[in-house]
Amino acid sequence: MIAVDWGTSSFRAYRLDDGGAVVARRESARGITQVPAGGFPRVLGEEIGGWLDGGETIVLSGMVGSRQGWVEVPYCECPAGEQEIAARLHRVELEHATAFFVPGVTGFDTAGVREVMRGEETQILGAMDELPGEAVVCLPGTHSKWVRVRGKRIVGFSTHFTGEMFAVLKAHSLLGRMLEAGAPDEAAFLAGVARSGAPEGLLHHLFGVRAKALFGELSAAGAGEYLSGLLIGHELRNALGGAPDAQVFLLGAPGLVDRYALALRSLGADPRPLGAHSAVNGMRRLAPSGFSGR
Repeated sequence: MIAVDWGTSSFRAYRLDDGGAVVARRESARGITQVPAGGFPRVLGEEIGGWLDGGETIVLSGMVGSRQGWVEVPYCECPAGEQEIAARLHRVELEHATAFFVPGVTGFDTAGVREVMRGEETQILGAMDELPGEAVVCLPGTHSKWVRVRGKRIVGFSTHFTGEMFAVLKAHSLLGRMLEAGAPDEAAFLAGVARSGAPEGLLHHLFGVRAKALFGELSAAGAGEYLSGLLIGHELRNALGGAPDAQVFLLGAPGLVDRYALALRSLGADPRPLGAHSAVNGMRRLAPSGFSGR
């Protein structure tokens, strides 16, 4: 089997043996935005063609199954677990293999506004055995997800624009001109997290980053750390709601998971990082029963 995690900005592929163990991997920056119209079969062949002997099962997860990807696969409605998601796999016959595209998951937030995810559902399925019967899972990133799991099914979730907001402010705002990359500054980061709990809201707090930098209360590098803490702090406080001491399972890139864990601990929460390679495990679980490593 070959598991492909194909997102907006990156391509990751894993070759699995009959027992489900990863025996080879490839990674590139050829996310779906870098693939021209009609070019997905060619790019896939260029990335993993050397792995194909004929008859392989390929499971693809992420934005490759979106309207902007290879083929749009309809979302699976919450509550959704392994059985519901596997039943909606979209099959495509390729020249030397059979491909199965994982559907995303959709639901509603507590206010009844539609929510969507593609890729995160596969990661959660892959980590499901590490979770208790009821859990909250945070997947930090460009669009951070806070997912409620019950009885090994995704029952609801909310999305926070945190990572993209940081990137937009850094690249396209007056505030961004004052930020410089530097060594991690834990004190500045935690000061931003603490500031997020003050009244007057995020829009007012953002301008305070500029004022602090102008008067030398933050260095150019420290201002970036402070801004990161401010945005993440607002995300955490909103997501935790009335339960600041909640247990939160973290799933994602190690560096970002560490940052969220630090912020959560500062607020009194109990962060629990989950194991790596959950996306691969999830695709292995979703693979058709003909794959012996399932």
